[in-house]
Amino acid sequence: MSCCEECRCDRGIDFTKIPVTELYGSNCFSNAVMRERLPRNIYREIVAVQNGEKELSLEVADVVAASMREWAIAKGASHFTHLFQPLTGLTAEKHDSFIAPTGDGRILMEFSGKELIKGEPDASSFPSGGLRATFEARGYTAWDVTSPAFLKTDPTGTTLCIPTAFISYYGQALDKKVPLLKSIDALSKQALRVLRALGNETSKRVLTTVGPEQEYFLVDKEYYDKRPDLMLTGRTVFGVLPAKGQEMEDHYFGAIKERVAAFMRELNVELWKAGIPAKTQHNEVAPNQFEIAPIYLNSSASVDSNQLVMETIRSVARRHGMEGLLHEKPFAGVNGSGKHNNWSMATDDGINLFDPGENPESNARFLLFAAAVVEAVDRYALLIRSSVATSANDHRLGANEAPPAIVSIFFGGPLTEIFDNIVEGKSAGKSSAGGQIKLGVTSLPNLPKDVSDRNRTSPFAFTGNKFEFRMVGSSQSIATPNTYLNVAVAQVLSEFADKLESLPKGGEVSGRNEAVQAIIKESYGRHCKVVFNGNGYTDEWVREAERRGLPNVKNAVDALSVRIRGETSSLFETHKVLTKEEMESRYHIYLEKYSRQINIEAGVSIELARRYIFPASSSYAGALAGEAAALAAIGANNVPQAKRAKKISDILAELYDETAKLEAVLAEAQDIEDAPAQAKAYFEKVRPLMDSVRVKVDSLEKLVAKDFWPLPGYEELLFKL
Repeated sequence: MSCCEECRCDRGIDFTKIPVTELYGSNCFSNAVMRERLPRNIYREIVAVQNGEKELSLEVADVVAASMREWAIAKGASHFTHLFQPLTGLTAEKHDSFIAPTGDGRILMEFSGKELIKGEPDASSFPSGGLRATFEARGYTAWDVTSPAFLKTDPTGTTLCIPTAFISYYGQALDKKVPLLKSIDALSKQALRVLRALGNETSKRVLTTVGPEQEYFLVDKEYYDKRPDLMLTGRTVFGVLPAKGQEMEDHYFGAIKERVAAFMRELNVELWKAGIPAKTQHNEVAPNQFEIAPIYLNSSASVDSNQLVMETIRSVARRHGMEGLLHEKPFAGVNGSGKHNNWSMATDDGINLFDPGENPESNARFLLFAAAVVEAVDRYALLIRSSVATSANDHRLGANEAPPAIVSIFFGGPLTEIFDNIVEGKSAGKSSAGGQIKLGVTSLPNLPKDVSDRNRTSPFAFTGNKFEFRMVGSSQSIATPNTYLNVAVAQVLSEFADKLESLPKGGEVSGRNEAVQAIIKESYGRHCKVVFNGNGYTDEWVREAERRGLPNVKNAVDALSVRIRGETSSLFETHKVLTKEEMESRYHIYLEKYSRQINIEAGVSIELARRYIFPASSSYAGALAGEAAALAAIGANNVPQAKRAKKISDILAELYDETAKLEAVLAEAQDIEDAPAQAKAYFEKVRPLMDSVRVKVDSLEKLVAKDFWPLPGYEELLFKL
């Protein structure tokens, strides 16, 4: 029963009694809804716009807006918002009501095509990296027709959310969506060139699809509210593991606790209503760590959906008395959280370009596109590493957990052997036709559906018909990693296409097949050094990667520097994704964000040490000293209380000195005006001193009685739900 028969909103409905088939997409203005509600010719126009075949006209937008308004109001919406993703990494929104005064004291509920297509939020406070002056406030949002509008509901009301791109008055990209959409077009253009050269005349567009597996922690809100570090930074700057951590791995895929299961049920309902195909959920390896994974969507819709997934995890958790943590490393000593970015390419007529297929022609196409990814990941490893460079992700990458900071590809034994055979000109091995590998002439061995195992240590693993990019941080927008990946692969495909298009027109099929084989042989032969099928956690791999010449960039400050190299600007300008100025602006924005995050964490460390740890530890040391004095008064000698009080006092003296050093170095870093120099100072000087302060505080936590310790410990945070 809805809360109000007039507004017909969904607040108060028991969704557990509604079939999922009816529930799914009920708050999403999807293509299925548009097909039902729009005139047939208008719907066809929208689909053509989505496919890049036409530009959206105001006349069509007016019809869509009217239908969207009626649909949203019928479900209780009173406001709409253009949802966009500025370079803060968060989602931004400004709400406008549908009301329009009539002049006689009444109102109409209106929403025009112009309002649907274009918004104008105040853009002055969003980071621009020097692209615009701070007093220039005008910015525009533009409707992204490839990502469906949806309704967001909460106890205060219902809002129509319209996914948009965000640009400046002069057209510069101020968000993560604009480059993503341009990169998708760039990759489609080059992939189609290759497909045409291979004889495909039917596919009109190549889409990228993404399915991001989202990891997160849940903690009881009672304990969260008593941890200023968690509230202000997203992670614990201090904390000692209890006697049991994750070493038993009994949490991994274990039975889901009732309280968490209730949270997950509501999370699924909220996501399903919004048309997000949440599919898989389970306990992760660390205590109180979990994962949710959706079915694939087109990249643009997937980016928007993942932003909503993160927001919904937090909001639903609070309704259940918990807090959702999305930081990459909220707890030292247990695994952090990533976001496995499952990326693939498919044509508009249903061909997955990374599906090995069952015949020589599809095998040849698969191997050619797979070889392009290998070359792209090898040539642009630093760029790909840069796409996941954040201060939070520094705690994961290269820290003996998935994945290492070395960018490599996992193919598995069978597929690697096939590529090696092509390079070496060896026999195809077991095959229906036998003989030498001649793509499309004689048969390749039929490739099994799963041509490789899964390698959890690989940052970039082929997993059957897609690539799993495992370096993305759990709190990151997936827009930038997918943008950079699209551009890198587009460049390699453009070079493949140049070679194939240089063949004589109307030549023999055998000549084309030989050219394809030559491209695969040359490309994979030069770039196979990036393929590694072993354990990426070992020291041996670090040494082997160095021998192969693969970069190992362990910190974000160094990783971000590739963005201002001339070849990077040239690459992005060639494919019309980002200008040199836009790329440089993002470099400075992300450096500043890095510095600000460390600055906050260092400030929290100092604050906690002085206002929480010092008083509590001193009180306990005083209590111990009092007990020791009382025992000494009755003749006791060498009492342990005195020894313990002395040890605590000694550590407190050391903590005082380390905190003073941190404060001084922090002040020096804050005074540096040059963004790269400041970020380097935060990395090289501030972070090490933060670690030193932490060592002292954690030593005290092991000595101070729990009743005296001012912060909930890891035992409460990781095991009590």
